[in-house]
Amino acid sequence: MSFALGIVPGVLLLLGFPLYLVLLAAVSIALVFFMNIPYAALHQNLFGAIDVFALLAVPFFIYAGELMGRGSVARRLVDLVQAGAGPLRGSLGVTTVGTSAIFGAISGASAATVATIGRIMVPEMQRARYPDKFGAGLVTAVGAIDIIIPPSIPMIVYAAAANESVPRLYAAGVLPGLLIAALLAAYVVFYARRHGFDPGTRFDAPALRRALGRSVWALGAPVIILGGIYGGIFSPTESAAVACVYAALVTRFVYRDVSWGEIVDCAAVTVRITAQIFIIVACASVYAWLLTVQQVPQALVAWVQQQQLGPLEILAAANLLLLAVGCFVDPLSAILVLTPLLVPIVKAAGIDTVHFGVVMMVNLAIGLFTPPFGINIFVAQSALKLPVETIYRGLWPFVLIYLAALALVTYVPSISLFLWR
Repeated sequence: MSFALGIVPGVLLLLGFPLYLVLLAAVSIALVFFMNIPYAALHQNLFGAIDVFALLAVPFFIYAGELMGRGSVARRLVDLVQAGAGPLRGSLGVTTVGTSAIFGAISGASAATVATIGRIMVPEMQRARYPDKFGAGLVTAVGAIDIIIPPSIPMIVYAAAANESVPRLYAAGVLPGLLIAALLAAYVVFYARRHGFDPGTRFDAPALRRALGRSVWALGAPVIILGGIYGGIFSPTESAAVACVYAALVTRFVYRDVSWGEIVDCAAVTVRITAQIFIIVACASVYAWLLTVQQVPQALVAWVQQQQLGPLEILAAANLLLLAVGCFVDPLSAILVLTPLLVPIVKAAGIDTVHFGVVMMVNLAIGLFTPPFGINIFVAQSALKLPVETIYRGLWPFVLIYLAALALVTYVPSISLFLWR
């Protein structure tokens, strides 16, 4: 069985197979050669993995983000944040951080934020004499916040895998996301002051009011999503569906910058992205089912208990594992494979699984922009037309900032749990 669970996936990964095929092949080999279980169990678990009501929110959030990203929403948000951050040293970098966080609260997709905000802000930062490596590194790193702050798609997947509450996880992600944004903004101000560029502009209250008026409809999307959930009006899935209708109405009839053809095209893009996500969810879930059937989680719990590790040591070990995995595996696959293994361990240690979910999101957010296979790196390279080497050189300060935030979120649980409690 270790051949199917370990050796086969390792060999296929080295040969360059897509991860979902790697996991599916491992399960198929295990069922055919090592287990006395009907083959129909594979089909049942594949379809059962995506037959989860909470996962319906995924295509809705993707569609709402696609609609908002096609029009002038990002530009309006940039103008609003820039009007408020104008007096700060490094105001363009601070604007990049703030706009990315707000846009992430609309789309919930890290790659979309990197591409959309990067195309707007990096040219402006270049004109203000920001080094290319700094601007590209900032955009690549700050987009990772979007899997931490709601409405995060990976959080929905974690909730389904860990049998946790999506509203609780969303509430837990707010302060950690804002903490990371604040640390990034502070570093931008320090960097601009140290290198003597982007001195900022005078505060212009009328300009701020005009920018707020132009962007107020864009800001309505996160208000509807979070207000509907925590006001008890919608479930997360229902709020995502309402956000789709709202995004279509705003972009088509209020801002009038998206045609009917583009609305249909956004739906087609959403179908393709959803299919890519759900095939990963199905194959990773069936691999996790195989691990559970083989009692791997129970064996890990027993081994940890024998080592007499405390909660702090368990969290440290989990961080090391998640950081390593995040460098090579996409967040959804990592969540679905590792959650059944790690959640029983943290539960046995008395660690809140909502807190652990946020810790997992921060770890995997770091993996999104960490070499060699960080997804955001390649999205930024494609969107910004900059060499990958330039992006790599600009990332390291932001990796350190995220690691400092990870330490705080890991060992100060109240940062995650304060809003819910």
